[in-house]
Amino acid sequence: MSKKVYCVAQFQPKAGKADELFKVLQGLEPNTLREDGCLQYIVTRHIASPFAEGKSFAIAFNEIWADLPSFEAHCQRSEIKHFFETYCLAETGLAADWNVCIYSDEPANFDAPKLG
Repeated sequence: MSKKVYCVAQFQPKAGKADELFKVLQGLEPNTLREDGCLQYIVTRHIASPFAEGKSFAIAFNEIWADLPSFEAHCQRSEIKHFFETYCLAETGLAADWNVCIYSDEPANFDAPKLG
């Protein structure tokens, strides 16, 4: 059974704040990549393509975690809490909106054999 958790965390910057918000988010990468259970954590910018015209926020983290407890522990780190309090929730923050979702690669009712 796969225990991996895939997270897409999207951020819509306030007008004129995209570069500043992107730099702040890049600053979260080094410490997060040191966390046990963090397999991938990279901040990206939306780019235009006629082959990918879906709706998206301007900035997105693409994350892979070893399991749900690793992801949830990450969310409780003081650096991550501080980011959301300062840059998302505060009136003076850089993000106009954000959306954090997690996913599993397992089909519903997957009947993988139990090992051991």
